[in-house]
Amino acid sequence: MRKSLLLLVTLSILLSACNTISGFGRDVETVGEAIQRKSSR
Repeated sequence: MRKSLLLLVTLSILLSACNTISGFGRDVETVGEAIQRKSSR
């Protein structure tokens, strides 16, 4: 229950920060690139 609530809150914050679908795609891409940079170190 607690994990579901945390996931729901996180997703709502992420989605509210993006105005359009393309904006959401850029946000996801940015997160993916950050993860790749961290993992390549």
